[in-house]
Amino acid sequence: MQYVEYSESQFAIRDSIYGTTFFVATGFHGMHVMVGTIFLFYVMLSCYNLNLSYNHHSSFEFAA
Repeated sequence: MQYVEYSESQFAIRDSIYGTTFFVATGFHGMHVMVGTIFLFYVMLSCYNLNLSYNHHSSFEFAA
């Protein structure tokens, strides 16, 4: 969906400060969401495999 929004926009990253801010902010947000999703998926797999315990739960703490 983000690709469609980027391709249909009327401005480019080099046009103005608005274009630069828009593309950088949405790009960093997308990267943040993707890394967070991967991290939460890893924690979910750890829960299913019973790898989390009272003394070994730092990955859950970091994801939260």
